[in-house]
This record gives sequence, C-alpha cells and structure tokens, in this order.
Amino acid sequence: MRKAIVLLVLMACAWTQLQAQQKFNDRPKLVVGIVVDQMRWDYLSRYYDQFGEDGFRRLLDKGYSFNNCLINYLPTITAIGHTSAYTGTSPAFHGICGNTFYIDGRKTYCCSDENVSPVGSDNTKAGCMSPVNLLSTTIGDQLRLHTDFRSKVIGVSYKDRAAILPAGRSGNAAYWLDTKNRQFITSTYYMKELPAWAREFNKELAKDKEFKKVGKDVGLYPLTGHITTGMAIAALDGEKLGQGDETDMLCVSYSQTDVIGHKYGTRGDHTDEAYLELDKDLARLFKALDEKVGKGNYLAFLTADHGAAHNNQFMQDHKFAAGKWLSNDLRAELEKYIASKLGNTQNVIIGIVDYRFYLDHDGIAAQGLELQSVKDVAIEYLRKSPNIAFVVDFEKAASSPIPPVIRERILMGYHFHRSGDIIICLEPGYYEVGAWSSPIGTTHGEWNPYDAHIPLLFYGWKVPHGESPLEVHITDIAPTVCSLMKIQQPNGCSGVPLKFD
Repeated sequence: MRKAIVLLVLMACAWTQLQAQQKFNDRPKLVVGIVVDQMRWDYLSRYYDQFGEDGFRRLLDKGYSFNNCLINYLPTITAIGHTSAYTGTSPAFHGICGNTFYIDGRKTYCCSDENVSPVGSDNTKAGCMSPVNLLSTTIGDQLRLHTDFRSKVIGVSYKDRAAILPAGRSGNAAYWLDTKNRQFITSTYYMKELPAWAREFNKELAKDKEFKKVGKDVGLYPLTGHITTGMAIAALDGEKLGQGDETDMLCVSYSQTDVIGHKYGTRGDHTDEAYLELDKDLARLFKALDEKVGKGNYLAFLTADHGAAHNNQFMQDHKFAAGKWLSNDLRAELEKYIASKLGNTQNVIIGIVDYRFYLDHDGIAAQGLELQSVKDVAIEYLRKSPNIAFVVDFEKAASSPIPPVIRERILMGYHFHRSGDIIICLEPGYYEVGAWSSPIGTTHGEWNPYDAHIPLLFYGWKVPHGESPLEVHITDIAPTVCSLMKIQQPNGCSGVPLKFD
C-alpha cells in the first residue's frame, strides 16, 4: 500500500513537472505581423463606426490596444519603422537609417544588393534586393535560431523594403510586387526560382481584370491591398504556415495606404476608401487564419511604420500654423553661405535626406577645410532660417540644449556611418515639400504626434481584451512577442516587453 502511495505521488509530481514544462514551452502555431504604412493612430476611432466586425474591430473589440504607442527615434520613415517594429530597436543599432541614406558617403537604397539577382522577373531594378544592410536580428531571426531553423518566416508586401526587412536576415522568403511586370517576385538571396504556389498566384494575377485596368502606379488603388492579402493567403496555404511542429511567422505590410496618403492626404474619399477596403482585407486574412491555423492558435499584432501630417494648405485654410519647407531652395542658399564664410570653391553638401544633412567629408578635407568649421557655419545659417525649430550637430546631440524628448529621439536615430552630420526639426505643421510632392497630399518624418503616434494592437493567442493609455514604443513590439514565445529578444533590442494589464 505504501509503495502504491509513493508511486502515485511520484507520478503526480512527474505530471505536474511535465505540465509546467509544457506551459513554459507553449507557443502559438503562427505569429502574424501586420504593418499598415502611414496609418495614424486616430484612424482607429475615425473609422471605427464604418469598420466591419471582422477586420480592425476584431482587433479592437477582442484584442488589446496600446493607445499611446510612439515612435522613439528620428526620422519617422517607412524602412526604419518596419525594421524597428521587428528588431525592437532603432537605427542607432539596426542601421536602417531611411529608405535611402548614405553609408560613409555612398548613397544607398536600404535593400539594394548588387550581389543578388531577381527571381520571377528580369527587372534588375526591382529585383536586386536583400536585407544585406540590416545589422541586427528580427523576431523571425530569433525564432529560426531558437528552433534550429525549422520555423518558416515569410514577408509579403507591395514594397520590397516592407517585405524584406521584417522577414530579417534569415527569412525563408520575401515577396514584393514588380510593378513593371505586375508579378510578385523575390531575389536569389532567398531562392533560385519561385515556388509553384507563387507561380500559380502570379498566373491568376495576370488574368485579373481589375488589375489590368489600373495604371502602372498600382499603389494608388485599394486593389493593391486586395492583391497583397491574396499573396499572403497563398503563402499561408503554399507553405502550410502554422501547420507544422514549430511556430512559423508571416509578416504582411500594406503599402497602398502610404501611396494614397502621399497623393491625396489624410482626408477625403480616396483615403476613406483605402481604410474601409483595408478593413475588408483584414477580415479576409483573419478568416483564412481561422480556417487554416485555428482561432486562438495564432498571435497577431498590427502597427504602423509612421503616421502622417495633415496637408499644410488644409491646415492653413482652417487657421492653423503650417507650411512648406523647401529643402532644395535652402540647399543652394546654404552652399553659397558656407562658401562666403569659408572660401571653398566646391560644394560641401552631398545630400539632404529626411531632414538630415550629409556633408562631403573627403571633399571638405581636399579643400583644406575643417569638418567642424563647415558644420558650425551650416548650423549658424540654419538657425536663422524660418520655420526650423531645432538644429543639431549629431556628434554633439547628447549635450545639445534642446528638449529631452527631441534629444533622445535624435540619439536613437543616429548611426555614425549612416545618418549624416546635422539634423533639423521643423516647427509643428511644417514638412518638406519638393517637386515630387502632391499639392493636396502629405508626408511624414518628424517627431510630432501626427508622425509618431501609431496603432499597436495585439490579438489571438493568450491576448486578453483590454487597452492601456500608458506610453509605449514601437521598439517594444519585438521584445513583447519574443517574451510571449519564451525566446531570446533580437540581438540589438532596446525595447521592453509590454504587459497586458
């Protein structure tokens, strides 16, 4: 009898230990990351009554919303936002300092890679892409490391950078739309040929009557969201994501909202249509996830890479302080001013990108000038320029007499080899306008809430319903997802795991 009791106790202890082990190792079958390009946080409430029950409102009514999620670096740009959400850190560590930036004086597109070739297209301009410039790991990278690379990680988007950077360095695949050939493509960084399911999707896409009607700039149409959703579901089916022994990850980014916003602004029929159609796309995606993976078996999060300012003329028409910053005009005047002060005969600025000034270090030295002298003169001029609130020498940012909220974001966005020399912040309501700008459209890039306040919604596996007004950051997304899965955070992570209180 005593032996039987001892045996029962031992069995009970073993069972308890097994249950605890299973609980600690418990993970969702699939993680789904969704980024909506240029989505302001207040769009959630603006369109709430017009949303259906199974798209955004599924996330809001049944998931958890962090209502004060901010971007905690400068500048607030697409490639940086996508990368920061998935790496849990900022340009200071992950090195993606913009869509385009200079690396030690060499102009570089964030995903360009001359050592790879397109797959699924002969368009080298669209297809020679990879995460080669990404310096830190992502959620997906850590997941693959944790499972000895048995997990699958796939990125899908209209934009190459929005598919590639979230999927990370070790992603199994990233697919983006070649607008010239109107097909989803990838590069030899990932594979030698498209899988059969992707070829079949492209074949059906070529037959799409609505797709044939639109012009080359397909990003201006909600149709792009429909196509992106279709490709994501095709990847879900074709790769059997969430149906194996290990957790997989699907990274989906909707870019049409950004293209439409730049063209038409934050108000009007085009933007309204974009978000209401996107709501239907999300419902379609969630339905596929429910059917293929199962409700409660997947963890989803939705955020944005940045927000957007209201159109400056719209704001002026309603008596708000707002206006244009003409960077090209200022650049010419600044070059003249520096030459008048220092006597140089050659230009010293190689580029102005996202409110950052890149100086020609080699050219400055060749003319016998001191780099610091050039920076000091440039800063002197910029501080006298209208509608510029702050001018900061990156290397002196830590001791610069500017508000801490600005200083910290400048430091988090600064990479010594990639961010240039000087950064400016404009007065509220002002933004850069150039020949590429639409008179009724908008843009982004600054620290202000309209650019930096973004949605952050979690839904599904082990996520309670609720909301929080506390300040959190885009860099907190990755450590939160990794913490829920009990895997290591990305290797450059500077964010903290969030609690669902």
